[in-house]
Amino acid sequence: MFDLVKPIINSCDIRIVNFEFPIVSDNSSPIDKVGPVLGGTHASIDALLSAGFNVCTLANNHILDQGEMSCLDTKETLEKFGIKTVGVGKNIQDASKILYIRINEQTLAIINCCEHEFSVATETTVGANPLNVVKQFYAINEAKSKADYVLVIVHAGIEHYQLPTPRMKENYRFFIDAGADAVVNHHQHCYSGYEIYHDRPIFYGIGNFLFDSPRLRNNIWNEGYMVELDFSQLGVEYKIYPYNQCNETPIVELLNDDANESFINRIHELNSIILSDTVLSTTLDSYIEKNSKFILSSFTPWTNRIFIAAFVRGLLPSFLSKKQKKHIKSRIMCESHFDITLRELSKKK
Repeated sequence: MFDLVKPIINSCDIRIVNFEFPIVSDNSSPIDKVGPVLGGTHASIDALLSAGFNVCTLANNHILDQGEMSCLDTKETLEKFGIKTVGVGKNIQDASKILYIRINEQTLAIINCCEHEFSVATETTVGANPLNVVKQFYAINEAKSKADYVLVIVHAGIEHYQLPTPRMKENYRFFIDAGADAVVNHHQHCYSGYEIYHDRPIFYGIGNFLFDSPRLRNNIWNEGYMVELDFSQLGVEYKIYPYNQCNETPIVELLNDDANESFINRIHELNSIILSDTVLSTTLDSYIEKNSKFILSSFTPWTNRIFIAAFVRGLLPSFLSKKQKKHIKSRIMCESHFDITLRELSKKK
């Protein structure tokens, strides 16, 4: 699956991948949530080791899908095989711990967090490190005092939307202002653009890496890019490697020259939108306008796919049911969901 990109992965000292599912075991107990419940097998660790990865970020919206014990077992199993982890713990204090890695007499600090969905830790429960700009500010300050460089990795954004929200742009620029040397975001199941802010790179979405969906072929779902970062006292250099993944075969393969040029042109288009606050905002408003019925569907009693489709087409009325509490909670607690919901509700009719 990874043979075609292993040379790039193994050319780096620190090789990071997002591990977006818990390993299913006898301790697994699927949670009650909105959205798909994911789970994998121990064979996935063999694949990671074969590819050469040595760090897994675990702060994402699926790591708690199989329950607290499975979440912690996944972290423990990865570490047992020599893969360092960051972003998950037995409570919020544990989950927010910074990962320090010393290479060639220099230290890199990795901070990993995710938006609030059904996976985040609390003061007393297991889960992922939640996005909290104030707490991440203090984490960056701590990391700067103990490490040479600070990398912030966030799991956030609107699924299948290729741009950050204005809030994401503001937050990630703030992380750079606070002292981070680079920010990398993923989650949207599609790639986004990037910018250089105060000589530091911010990547707003790098796409799926190895995530097959039989229904999606030759789609933005199947495209993404790896990011290579080179930290030094002179600054941070970067390089991106565009690829196709899980299209006709379950592999990750670099694009050929023509496809690569086309991909880079599309990235530059996204980058130009990101640079303009006005264009970024109006583009999001256009997305919300096209998806307004779906956004408001969380506030109806209809949870069945057929009923939601009928509601979106105006064939069913809107009421509130007990079952909708989870859907409303998801809309309110997840920052990206809240962004677009509030903008939709704030529109002048």
